[in-house]
Amino acid sequence: MSGYVEGILVLLAINIVFAYGAFLPIAAGQLNLGVAGFAAIGGYASAWLSNTLAISALLAIPLGGLAAGTVALAVAVPVLRTRGIYLALATFALGEIVRASILNLEAIGGAAGYPVADFVGFPTIAAFAVGVTLFAWLLFATRFGIAITAVHDDERVADLMGINVLAFQVCAFVLGSALAGIGGGLYAHHFNYIEAQYFNISLSISIVLYVLFGGTQSVIGPLIGAAVFTLLPELLRGSAQWRYVLFAAIVIMVMAVRPQGVVTGVQMRRLLGFTRDPLPPSDHGGLAGEGRGEKGEEQAA
Repeated sequence: MSGYVEGILVLLAINIVFAYGAFLPIAAGQLNLGVAGFAAIGGYASAWLSNTLAISALLAIPLGGLAAGTVALAVAVPVLRTRGIYLALATFALGEIVRASILNLEAIGGAAGYPVADFVGFPTIAAFAVGVTLFAWLLFATRFGIAITAVHDDERVADLMGINVLAFQVCAFVLGSALAGIGGGLYAHHFNYIEAQYFNISLSISIVLYVLFGGTQSVIGPLIGAAVFTLLPELLRGSAQWRYVLFAAIVIMVMAVRPQGVVTGVQMRRLLGFTRDPLPPSDHGGLAGEGRGEKGEEQAA
């Protein structure tokens, strides 16, 4: 494998981890624009553990994710009291607070960045990406996933069904932040250097776009979105300075045709043979809405 191809695959694996970090809150109806801030916390925490305490990267990276999740848990309740665009603004502000704080911490390099001694290669990063994907898949195959989907579709109805809406929203926010922290740790330990400027609002928006493009109704959506946003610009590299124009045009055309994302929950269930519904279901309403539609059609039949 050439160094160029391996470098692209490394970025793809890290972006997949980031994408699932944003997917979990979005699946619970939360637009988290501070995901880059939690990635920074995980990256710096794991780098500090490796450098200062000589902890192996394989242990430091999950611990960095745990640190990001802990910070998310501490701020989750006040942040999640906001809704809609105000939640997006609150998480954006949170990410900027994290970045500005790191820039002023000389113990971890401040604005100059922070070198990282330990190194992880592509096989380790790929293993983490596969593990995170499987974790998300298994998580949404449980009652937790069903409850999160119900909260996303209608919080009032979910509350009437006996679901603790705030608790599930906090869990999704914390788990997503922890995954983002793991992604930050992978980035730091592969490139052996980390700087706060990388974890800006542009990174958060890009990560959220992975999820929205791939589809928020299916666990496979973030993986597809991360793959398209990572690989397509490289495939268009031959177009030189026009490649990003072509990339943007392709994204616009796809979203015009598939505003709900490339993959929906019903499509995945039909592909896997979980449903025999031959009619094209509505793509609105999320997984729970689709599930209710399928059940109603079966009863009518």
